[in-house]
Amino acid sequence: MTDPAQYIEEMTESGEHIAKFSGNWSLAHLGDIDAQLRAADGPSILDISAITRMDTIGAWLIYRTQTQLNASILGASDDAQKLLKQMASQQIEIADDRYKSSRFVQILNDIGFGVVDALRTLLQFIGFIGEVVLSFLYSLRHPSRFRLNALVSHFENVGLKALGIIGLMSFLIGIVIAQQGAVQLRQFGAEIFTVNLIGRITFRELGVLMTAIMVAGRSGSAFAAEIGTMKITEEVDAMRTIGVSPIEALVIPRTLATFIMMPLLGFYASIVAVTGGGLLCWIILDIPPAAYVQKIREVTPMTDFWVGMIKAPIFGAIIAMTGCFHGLQVKSNTEEVGRRTTAAVVQAIFLVIVLDAFFAVFFSSIGWD
Repeated sequence: MTDPAQYIEEMTESGEHIAKFSGNWSLAHLGDIDAQLRAADGPSILDISAITRMDTIGAWLIYRTQTQLNASILGASDDAQKLLKQMASQQIEIADDRYKSSRFVQILNDIGFGVVDALRTLLQFIGFIGEVVLSFLYSLRHPSRFRLNALVSHFENVGLKALGIIGLMSFLIGIVIAQQGAVQLRQFGAEIFTVNLIGRITFRELGVLMTAIMVAGRSGSAFAAEIGTMKITEEVDAMRTIGVSPIEALVIPRTLATFIMMPLLGFYASIVAVTGGGLLCWIILDIPPAAYVQKIREVTPMTDFWVGMIKAPIFGAIIAMTGCFHGLQVKSNTEEVGRRTTAAVVQAIFLVIVLDAFFAVFFSSIGWD
């Protein structure tokens, strides 16, 4: 007859507090052993040498007790060691009712974990940027490794297929700027300066910034979802197995395509926005198209154009690398792909706005006001 699972605590002659486990530690023979373990009085050694049989449930109870009490295991057989190691590798979260904290402490705990996780992600992203730069420099020295077909394909996906939505959005933004500018400036009898407002804010800020937000939502999310799905289906691991670098094959073509297409899309968006603003100026301010174009040329300095064109490729690179980074961070299931895609879009837009603020201060400091 098989002995049921048993658990007793003893004090050794040397003063060590030891818990002795014996009997059959499989599910059918555990009885009320869980309650006994929860009431354990803090032994520092768990002696499991007398256990005759143990399944995963019994191993989990011993592993939980060891983790909660920070105790050491004594007398584990080879099979028992394998089971306990398996429990540890699964990183099972141990819920201990005895150490429940208050809600305030839990909130502080969540904030602390959030801050640590954000800093860890930031460090990983900085390391990822460095890895992409090094791989790009390596590709420049070895052009045969460069994937031109993938680059051309991403030109189409990032650039050509986005012309419609970016053009429509920019046209409407141009109309909104002109309408709101005319209404506000009319109070001071300065409607004619609506043209100045449209020209300068479009080429300098909104043309590139709104384009970057659209590209982050459209292409950045697609990069994260595509690469994340490839991670789940183990295509990325297969690449590494056959000696293909995922950075060279997946990240560099996408980053380079977005880097090159962003200035073109930003310029296109600015022109369309100016056209939309000009249409409204023609309708409500009676400014003819020829006079409008002449005024735009007079009031918009070339520095505004260059400010937008300098920022655009930087925004593109950040958007692409953020999307690829989160795609490569996917590890478990399709649910994580969704979370990573959302995180890629949010972080890309956040980084673009932070960089835009930095560029605003920088260009102002060098006299490009």
